[in-house]
Amino acid sequence: MFSRSSWLHLRIPFSVFLLPIFLFALSVSDNLTGERVFWSFFIIHFLLYPASNGYNSYFDKDTKSIGGLKHPPPVKRGLYSLALLLDSAAIVVGYLKINTSFAAMLLVYGLVSKAYSHPAIRLKKYAWTSWIVTGLFQGLFTFMMSYVGVNDYTFNQSLSPNVVIPGLLTSLMLWANYPLTQVYQHEEDRLRGDITLSIRLGIPGTFYFAASCFTAAIGGFLFYLKYVYAERYAWYFLLALIPVLAYFIYWFALSLKDRTAANHTRTMRFNYLSGFLLNGYFLFLFLESRA
Repeated sequence: MFSRSSWLHLRIPFSVFLLPIFLFALSVSDNLTGERVFWSFFIIHFLLYPASNGYNSYFDKDTKSIGGLKHPPPVKRGLYSLALLLDSAAIVVGYLKINTSFAAMLLVYGLVSKAYSHPAIRLKKYAWTSWIVTGLFQGLFTFMMSYVGVNDYTFNQSLSPNVVIPGLLTSLMLWANYPLTQVYQHEEDRLRGDITLSIRLGIPGTFYFAASCFTAAIGGFLFYLKYVYAERYAWYFLLALIPVLAYFIYWFALSLKDRTAANHTRTMRFNYLSGFLLNGYFLFLFLESRA
């Protein structure tokens, strides 16, 4: 029923880039069980995110490189049905295995991701709106959703400062990275009429903007980690980011000299490097918080 093309467009490995948010949410949780951690992780990363990726791919119909696929295959009709099936499965399993609040948050996330892609609304074509919405929902909202899921809490319990503040920090990091994910797609985005933030800023402006947002995000994380955990955790965070910052500076300098350096390959290298190191750091922070 569903072709290989449709499964590829789910871009399941791409979920690794958002895994640090889930791991960070674990570190501020106080009512964990192994079963809830497993089901929350599985539902978000193997059902919800792939459904969102597939839905976006169905309406974009990219022919050039996209996040997680250097050579995307042609989009088949079955992709739309598969995305909706996974979305529905996420909500049903979330309700059965966790609670109503978690299922409702999964539903809201799915609706927002559809509004991002669907031609009737297509938030993606509005540069600043899509930047704000994507950062809030992939960051703060997902952090709160993960917290609700792993702790079996209600939505209202996720509104406390000890959840909202670190959640906003994840949004800051995503607001820094979001324009970089668009920097190599200017041609295709323009053809679809999507005037993305990266197009608005231009290639040099995208890097300058990302650098300023990264500075704010890193400063916020260092302050938070120092005063909520201990100073050494702030230093460990900075240590984990040194390779990421070094690569960003190198890529930034290269792109200023040659605009073609702002391509899919280098974007994916940056994302995989930052994803790997942030996953490692937040897993360490979670284990330390349990010790």
